Amino acid sequence: MSKPLQGLIAATYTPMYDDESLNLDMVGPLTDRLIADGVSGLYVCGSTGEGVSLATDEREQVARAYVDAAAGRVPVVVQVGHNSLAESRRLAQHAQQIGAAAISANAPSYFKCTDVDVLVECMASTASSGGDLPFYYYHIPALTGAAVDMVEFLRRGGDRIPTLRGIKFTDTRFDIFQRCRAEQSGRFDILWGSDEMLLSALAVGARGAVGSTYNIAAPLYRQVIDAFDHGDLVLAQSAQLKAVEMVHVLLSLPLHPSIKQILAWRGFDVGPCRLPQPRLTTEQIEWLRRELDATGFEIEHPLASSA
Repeated sequence: MSKPLQGLIAATYTPMYDDESLNLDMVGPLTDRLIADGVSGLYVCGSTGEGVSLATDEREQVARAYVDAAAGRVPVVVQVGHNSLAESRRLAQHAQQIGAAAISANAPSYFKCTDVDVLVECMASTASSGGDLPFYYYHIPALTGAAVDMVEFLRRGGDRIPTLRGIKFTDTRFDIFQRCRAEQSGRFDILWGSDEMLLSALAVGARGAVGSTYNIAAPLYRQVIDAFDHGDLVLAQSAQLKAVEMVHVLLSLPLHPSIKQILAWRGFDVGPCRLPQPRLTTEQIEWLRRELDATGFEIEHPLASSA
């Protein structure tokens, strides 16, 4: 992968049977649908894909399934972060072996990285096992507690990690995001990671974004990007507001079980999430349908649409 990641990169779900075992047969249909909907990449085994809830060999199976299903049509980024750096290195090596386009890793989160140099060393250890694969640090401080200076991470990491391509930036600090993009004359590829703020991110220079709700609303987000690129801010704002209203409903319940429910309504039975994420109750499922209907969200339509 020589070019920066651009457009919508779907943070993919890990399909499971009702007993929470892997349902890899569903990966192919999901991948085909996402590509038909216009996503330009896949981000596998991140928060959306429940990477932290999977055993290492399961993560390898999921990564291989998505790489095989994509078949070179779009780049596949494999998230290899782990509390055990030995496991993270194993996953990075595996990602290279199966033909992933890039790797990414979040910080260890039990013993937290609160120092830039420690974080750089952890990421250097992981990235080195991926050979020459581009490496993206997964910045999600709300979950990892690694609230270190990202600009300083890029400065030190750029010297220490030869394959450092950029950051998957899942935070709400637009000022830091913009500084990261400007660092070293735009050397690094900084991917935006908050779906409901995509338009704001475009305004400060984002060209690529990774998101969970791209699984169910990629055409809507494409409309945001296309309208922005053509200078139609009224249309861009209108499309983004639709996304905001949808996300507001989803965040009123456990997010990922809710999106998996929508995928099931659309014919993609990806099963439940694993504990500690709960299953939706019958009442919650009914509430979700009712509230999404009220926003105008097309629940039972196929993923591809004319939106």
